[in-house]
Amino acid sequence: MPEQLYGIRHHGPGSARALLQELDRQRPEILLIEGPPEADELVQWAADEQLTPPVALLGYAVDDPRHAAFWPFAVFSPEWQALRWAVTHGVPVRFFDLPYAYRTAGTPRAGTARPADPIGALAAAAGYDDPERWWEDVVEHRGMPAFAAIAEAMTALRESTPDDPEDLVREAYMRTVLREVRRTGQEVAVVCGAWHVPALARAVPVKDDAALLKGHRRAKVAFTWVPWTYGRLATASGYGAGVRSPGWYHHLFSTVDEVVPRWLVDAAGVLRAEGVPTSSAHVIEAARLAEALATLRGRPLAGLAEVTEAAEAVMCDGEPLRTELIGRRLIVGERLGGVPEAMPAVPLARDLAAQQRSVRLKPEALDRVLELDLRRDIDLRRSRLLHRLRRIGVPWGEPDAARRGMGTFREAWRLRWQPEFAVQLVEQSMYGTTVSAAATARVTEAAGAATSLAEVTALVEACLLADLTDAYPPVLVALDARAAADADVGHLMAAIPALARTLRYGDVRRTDVAGLAAVTTSLFDRVCAGLPAAAGAVADSAAKELRKQVDGVHSAVALLDDAALRDRWLATLSAVAARADLHGLLAGRVTRLLHDAGRLDDTEVRRRLRLPLTVGTPPAHGAAWVEGFLSGGGLLLVHDDALLSLLDAWLADIPAEAFDDVLPLLRRTFGGFAAGERRAIGERVADASSGRRTGGPAAALDHDRAAAVLPTLSALLGHDIHAWEAQR
Repeated sequence: MPEQLYGIRHHGPGSARALLQELDRQRPEILLIEGPPEADELVQWAADEQLTPPVALLGYAVDDPRHAAFWPFAVFSPEWQALRWAVTHGVPVRFFDLPYAYRTAGTPRAGTARPADPIGALAAAAGYDDPERWWEDVVEHRGMPAFAAIAEAMTALRESTPDDPEDLVREAYMRTVLREVRRTGQEVAVVCGAWHVPALARAVPVKDDAALLKGHRRAKVAFTWVPWTYGRLATASGYGAGVRSPGWYHHLFSTVDEVVPRWLVDAAGVLRAEGVPTSSAHVIEAARLAEALATLRGRPLAGLAEVTEAAEAVMCDGEPLRTELIGRRLIVGERLGGVPEAMPAVPLARDLAAQQRSVRLKPEALDRVLELDLRRDIDLRRSRLLHRLRRIGVPWGEPDAARRGMGTFREAWRLRWQPEFAVQLVEQSMYGTTVSAAATARVTEAAGAATSLAEVTALVEACLLADLTDAYPPVLVALDARAAADADVGHLMAAIPALARTLRYGDVRRTDVAGLAAVTTSLFDRVCAGLPAAAGAVADSAAKELRKQVDGVHSAVALLDDAALRDRWLATLSAVAARADLHGLLAGRVTRLLHDAGRLDDTEVRRRLRLPLTVGTPPAHGAAWVEGFLSGGGLLLVHDDALLSLLDAWLADIPAEAFDDVLPLLRRTFGGFAAGERRAIGERVADASSGRRTGGPAAALDHDRAAAVLPTLSALLGHDIHAWEAQR
């Protein structure tokens, strides 16, 4: 009995509806679907209501999970609807594409990818510049795609198109399976991409197919279902047919009537949620405009292009950002699929799912900001989970840089689940069966492989944040070894801030950091001994880096709140400041730190400032000194008139030919001030230049300058001010 070949468009909603109608009419006894045959044992999961698309079949090499591939399915994918139809009607179903095991075994492939886009060629022949628009008109907007006509068109197209060697191998395997099924005498339905229909309908000798398949080696592979997103479906992956508008196709498939008005109602809801006033009148007018555009363009129904243009013109007031919002929320969509809890998975993935339920964090496909209060047990466990996942290369959450500085007990994260994390979990399962064990193993491995002190200190802080107590001993051993072998003062200074944060916040996170204090103290002692010698005669780039490191150690000392440690550090800074060959940037910064700590009074600061600002000193050196001194903020200039006047006078005395050289330094310095500080400094300079001080006596009135504007004022007021003065 001849089989029925249904050539469909992957992820095409019109194809999916038409295919269901044909399957109901034909009632086949067995169904073959293009896909990896190793996943046959997973097809029955399609009957589980908890397996909600978009989902994907994940295949990976057991020996090397980095070799992985996805086969995504949406609710509007013909393959998904065929699976659902088969399991619902009790019809045997199997995948019959080339086994994925052949593709992961390293079998050489001749040639390149398919040289022609079949859909694009058909669309171009019909006068369309966009293949998706052609499919909308010819397939998606018609109740019954002409499978026979599509097969005939594909046959003509393939006759004039060079064969892709990979396609030839795949189709040889498909024909082999088809012959096997034919021998059962059952009525067969075949669901595959339209491109393959001519090859499957053609009579090819068995020996020719066997020759194509000869020599292919099999690798050991495993398959499972994983959640997918519409955002990922919008990229070319899996079947190689990326859909730029999966949200729109979902709407086409799930909406029976009034497709355009219902879509515009949803678009109005998106805009209203963002505070954009959108009424029912907007929806009505946009629907009329979309239909008018379709009529003008000779299209049977309004498509995505017409609906989008109508929405932008009527509902978005021509604002591109609003149109992009509709595109992101509706045209692409933010839907994330789901899989049953009992779905076969590696133990690491199962442990993560259990922890997600325990801390009540649901994976979502859209960006979400999560604020945590570490004093709450559930938030502390959430923080540890997110930090552990980052250690195993699953950045489900990223620290929100815009919300840093919220306090010791608070964290902010930006969450977004990506389907690729499923592959990463498989890869990392070699390190442990739980998230904690895998993160511990990864940190321990990284500590042993670390080649610099900075790498190890980052791991120390990671142990704190992720609460990896079993990783502390090997990390501390590596820290002690790297610190002893590293004689670079800059490296030692760069390590101290992370260690100080770990010591300071260990109690907040209920983490035992015993043994770390001794290592930190040893590093600090070596920094204090070596910094005065290392700070002399450095280049500009080295001075900038050293200034950052000095600031980091200074903040770390304040964080540790140890009086003896603070005194020793300030004494070290005093020794640095005494060097005659100290770079201006460092000299200014050290002076500022000592002044803020109460070790230098205002008089001494002004004396030190005069030295680089005196005549004969290169202006660039003076500008670097000012940059270092003021990099901590400009409030000092607001409250110290003498210091401000000194700086103002120095700026006025800079020669014109040198001003261009120092201007970038000055702009960088003052640009770092808060807006209020800049405004206050400007007001005080303006007051000083006019001979006044805020809150002080008024400056003497210059009658001659005032009289110069009287004629203009008389003209504006329409009255002779001189006559008015005489009357008074």
